[in-house]
Amino acid sequence: MQQKIADDFDRKILRELQTDARITNNELAERIGLSPSPCLRRVRRLEETGVIRGYTTLVDPAAFGWTMVAIATVRLSRQNEDEIVMFEDAIRGWEEVLECHLVTGSRDYVLKVVTGGLDQYERFIKEKIARLKCVASIETSFVMNTIKERRL
Repeated sequence: MQQKIADDFDRKILRELQTDARITNNELAERIGLSPSPCLRRVRRLEETGVIRGYTTLVDPAAFGWTMVAIATVRLSRQNEDEIVMFEDAIRGWEEVLECHLVTGSRDYVLKVVTGGLDQYERFIKEKIARLKCVASIETSFVMNTIKERRL
C-alpha cells in the first residue's frame, strides 16, 4: 500500500491548512520552506489521495444558541443489525449531535451533543433518544470547560 503522507513537508502542510485552510499557496510555501510549485503539487496529491478530505468552516456553537456541550453514552437493548441501523439513521438527522462514535466496552455509542441549556438537553433526550425503542440506557456528562480541541 502506498504511503499517503510522504514526509515532514506533508505534515507541515497539513498543520498549516488545519490552522488556516484559506491560506494562499505562496504563504503556505513560505511557512513550510518550499517554493510554491512543489508546495501546490503536494497539496493536490494530498487531496487526490484522500488525506485532505475537504475544507470546512468552524463555527462557534454559541452562534446557534448552543451553549451547553454534553457527552452522552448510549447502550442499545440489543446489538442486532436492525437496532444499529435504527439508531445510526436517527442520529444522522439530529443537528444537536456533533459527533457519534461506535465504541467498545459497556456502552455502544458516545455522542457529543450541543444544546442551548439543560432544559433543551432534557427535551432532546425525552423527544429524540428515549423514543428510540432500541435504546436501553443513556448516561450523560456535561462539559464544564474545553481544555484542548483540535483536528488531526
